Amino acid sequence: MYASAENFTIGISCPGPPLSTFLAKIIMSLNAPLNRKLRMGIVGGGLGSFIGRVHTVAAGLDNRSELVAGAFSSNPERSRNSAPGYGVDESRAYGSYEAMLDAESRLPEDQRIDFVSVTTPNHTHFEIAKAAVEAGFNVVCDKPMTFDLDQAEQLLKTVENSDVVFALTHNYTGYPLVRQAREMILSGELGEINAIRSQYIQGWLRDKLEDDDQKQASWRTDPSKSGAAGAFGDIATHAYNLGRFMTGVLPETVSCSLKSFVEGRKLDDYGTAVIRYENGALGTVTASQISHGRENDVEIEIDGTKGSLKWRQENPNELHYRQNGKAHQIYTRDPNAPYMHETAAASCRLPSGHPEAFFEAFANVYAAAFDDMAKRAEGTTIDREKSLYPSVHDGVEGMYFIQQCVASSQDNAAWLPLKHPVARV
Repeated sequence: MYASAENFTIGISCPGPPLSTFLAKIIMSLNAPLNRKLRMGIVGGGLGSFIGRVHTVAAGLDNRSELVAGAFSSNPERSRNSAPGYGVDESRAYGSYEAMLDAESRLPEDQRIDFVSVTTPNHTHFEIAKAAVEAGFNVVCDKPMTFDLDQAEQLLKTVENSDVVFALTHNYTGYPLVRQAREMILSGELGEINAIRSQYIQGWLRDKLEDDDQKQASWRTDPSKSGAAGAFGDIATHAYNLGRFMTGVLPETVSCSLKSFVEGRKLDDYGTAVIRYENGALGTVTASQISHGRENDVEIEIDGTKGSLKWRQENPNELHYRQNGKAHQIYTRDPNAPYMHETAAASCRLPSGHPEAFFEAFANVYAAAFDDMAKRAEGTTIDREKSLYPSVHDGVEGMYFIQQCVASSQDNAAWLPLKHPVARV
């Protein structure tokens, strides 16, 4: 069961000057009972990195962590050259994740890193995350969690045999109105869920950029680095995860068709999955990276017996609610509005009308993980089944989704099981 907003310390819950109230709460808490910033080490994020920079900005947004070490590149010189851009001392810019984990483990407890952020391509996630967990460090890992399902299940066992905090950056779960929709659904405002339609539509791979050695395109379209799926592994996992997070409805079976429309591309750049859920609901997940003019269009619609919801990432501060025979309602992101559920309000940093988006949602995943890291540091047992942030269990489910969709597509869209034993409500 995912957690509610209990102990989620970065919200605005009273009228008045919300921004100053928020800042005061951050300064007062600062990862209580530690009363200090958490020390961050990053793997990846070297010169020219996109997602590495996103992680560091998000982790530091609330002043609760500080980047102090990094294996920014497997090339030692490139790693050292990347360090100044992050304000990291050259002595803690390592040439490999192994060197970083070894050196940091030998530092005094009041100096070594508290957690490792894994921001490298898919095929390296498993070995880095597993080594960090075994060394006793908390982990925040980019998605998909591993290269394949076997690695994901191995990593699950490693995490379960430890007391570390393990978070997965399905960052769209951090948007306040995504959390608002989830609370509305779980409290019964939509009634029984009948349908879940989610999509993630892009157009940046319409041309064969990998032939021009474009960095992001090169590894994302390479089966040896990206895994068994292209668009479905990269972005459909987000769309699927949103439906699971918002509704809690467990999947039963899946039928999927994947295709590469760009000649010579080795992995899918378009696909659609149809999902049957245990409660009788139907769902669709569509992903494209070849649709002209589409930028980062994540959208989800959920139909219930009492009403329906629609949320779109490119307009994230609005949530549409509809009921037959009634005027359509638009919920705006307003932490002081009486209609906002506690978790959603606590996920806001700014008063209404001040747009919050990608970095803030990413930071909300980090913030929830930081809460558990602080609890772990004081000796409190962490309940991974109830974390608000996506966990290692969600990572396993995501890899199972990829595996079953690819297998279904290869078998003429055959219906295959989709519920993994560790899937959480």
